[in-house]
Amino acid sequence: MDAFDVIVVGAGPAGSTAAYRLAQQGARVALLDRATFPRDKPCGGGITVRGLQHLPIDVTPVVEDRITSLELGFRGGPRLVKESSSPLVLMTQRRRLDEYLATTAAEAGADFRDGVRVRGIDLDERGATVRSDQGTLRASIVIGADGCNGVSAKALGLGAGVAYGIAYEGNVPLDAVGEHSWRSRLLLEFSTVPGGYAWLFPKADHVNVGVGGWAAEASQMRRHLALLCGRLGIDASLVEAARGYRLPLRDPRAPVARQRAVIVGDAAGLVDPMSGDGMFEAFLSSRLAVETITDVLHGTVPDVRQYERRLNGALARHRMVSWIGKRVFDQFPGAARRLAASDAVWSRVEARVRGDRPHRPRSAGSPRAEAIGRAFALGTHSLRGG
Repeated sequence: MDAFDVIVVGAGPAGSTAAYRLAQQGARVALLDRATFPRDKPCGGGITVRGLQHLPIDVTPVVEDRITSLELGFRGGPRLVKESSSPLVLMTQRRRLDEYLATTAAEAGADFRDGVRVRGIDLDERGATVRSDQGTLRASIVIGADGCNGVSAKALGLGAGVAYGIAYEGNVPLDAVGEHSWRSRLLLEFSTVPGGYAWLFPKADHVNVGVGGWAAEASQMRRHLALLCGRLGIDASLVEAARGYRLPLRDPRAPVARQRAVIVGDAAGLVDPMSGDGMFEAFLSSRLAVETITDVLHGTVPDVRQYERRLNGALARHRMVSWIGKRVFDQFPGAARRLAASDAVWSRVEARVRGDRPHRPRSAGSPRAEAIGRAFALGTHSLRGG
């Protein structure tokens, strides 16, 4: 049986960056993924500048555009254009990003094994046993990073109560977009899809168009995407590789750590309730998990429970604001447009996207604030299903 200090299940952004950090510190790390790389993942492919602050790897080789301009729409009214003096979001594609991060982790010393399907994970006082279709591995600690459709969270008894939004997206070749140039500019349309928004994200040779919202809207997502294309003057029949996927939204009361196991990124349901962004949360949770695991491996603390306190301290207030913002932008488009048009509000949005004003760590009880915001946003809507 192969033995490691840490086994990471899932080689997406959260898993690969965790493996990279640990390998850089000299830990014996196995990085497993059920897919054979390169592989694609449904995702808009945007990395905010604040997300870069928690990313230990330079992703310049896979960046396809840098966003300095946001075009904002509200229920079909006139659009606002907000400009920034420096990039706010970097655009990439998950097929390129994920392979690059996993390969970089392997170059740092992680044992990267793709095409490995994990069948089960067993915990005990000394660590974890990971059973796969290619054998059994043993480690002192296991990280679940295999997304909302993975096996790790359920196998580890973590992350219960995750609810889901739904998204549907595809790609359109640049020559089919029309005369409007989207280089360095993205589009967000609020109050057009219940519980979410529509978007257009530029890439090197195409644009990504998509819609996201409440899980109850699942049957309407193709229609919402076709309507978006119509508003943009795009022939909806030219959308390529269209696919739907779930957006996992954590119950703030759900545990994300126990004994010698943690879950990170989408596996922990950390997608931002308002923006649908999961990259920032993936990189942040990965960093916090590695900090805690390093303490355990060095014998400073007996287990990984500190991770949950650190994660709640870093994200609970941020997520409370996102839940409330989601309700405001969904149900009060006039007020949302006025807020977006305000220079004072825009300066705060820029600062938040850049990470210029990081939240101070909060107490372990701070998830109560997120729970209040979550309850306010949900109202009578359903996030179940998808």
